[in-house]
Amino acid sequence: MALMAFRSNDFVDEGLFKNRHEKIVIAIDGPAASGKGTLARNISKRFGFAHLDTGMLYRGLAHAVLSADKNPENEADVEQILKTFLDVLDEKTLSNPVLREDTVGVAASQVAAMPVVRTALLDYQRNFSKTQPDDIFGVVLDGRDIGTVVCPKADIKIFVTASADVRAKRRYHELQGRGAKVTYETVLEDVKARDARDSNRAVAPMKPARDSYKLDTSQLNTSQALGQVIDVIRAQLLENPA
Repeated sequence: MALMAFRSNDFVDEGLFKNRHEKIVIAIDGPAASGKGTLARNISKRFGFAHLDTGMLYRGLAHAVLSADKNPENEADVEQILKTFLDVLDEKTLSNPVLREDTVGVAASQVAAMPVVRTALLDYQRNFSKTQPDDIFGVVLDGRDIGTVVCPKADIKIFVTASADVRAKRRYHELQGRGAKVTYETVLEDVKARDARDSNRAVAPMKPARDSYKLDTSQLNTSQALGQVIDVIRAQLLENPA
C-alpha cells in the first residue's frame, strides 16, 4: 500500500536531524480552516520531511461511501465500504481533487466519528514514519487527533486554531474562488457544526494534547505561522537531541 508523502530537499538542518536514532515526528492538529494543512505542508518543504494529511484518509472513505450511494451516518453502510476502500487505498486515491469538495468534507466528519473507521485507519497513520527512506529524517502528520491518539509520543505537537469567524471567512473566500454559490452565514454554520462533531465524538475527540504548542492563526499569515513553529521545532530538538 503506497503512502502519501511530499518530499523536498530544499533545506535539511543536518545538525538537528541527521544523527537522531529515529525519524522526527511532528503532530499538527486543529479544526477546519485553521491553517494546519498549509502549515504542515510548509514544514515538510522547509525541512525536507514527508507529509501525511490524515484528513484525506477520511475524505477518501467518505467519497467511496457517497459514490456507492450509501449513508455516511449509517455505520453498517460505512463498514460495508471500508474493507474495499482499504484494499485500494494509495496515493492516487488520496490525491483525487473531488475529495476537497464540501459535501465530502461533511461526510468525512461523520464517518470519522465511528470507532470502526478510526481503528481501521490508525495503523496506516502510525506506520507512516516507518515506511520512509533513510534520507527522509522526519515526518509531519496533520489531522484532528494526531498528538493525542495517533502519535502521542510525537517529538513536537502543535495545535493550530483560529476563531470560528476567521475560519469561516477563509473557507467562504476559498469556496467563492472555486465558483461555489454559498453565503458566509451558511459556511459559518457548517464550521461550527463540524467543530461540534469533531470535539464531542466519543472516540478520539479533537482537543489539544497537554504538551502541545498552541498556535492561534487568527491574526497570522502563513509566513508568520511557519516562523513561530520553526522556532518551536528547533528549541524542542535542541533541548531533546536524542
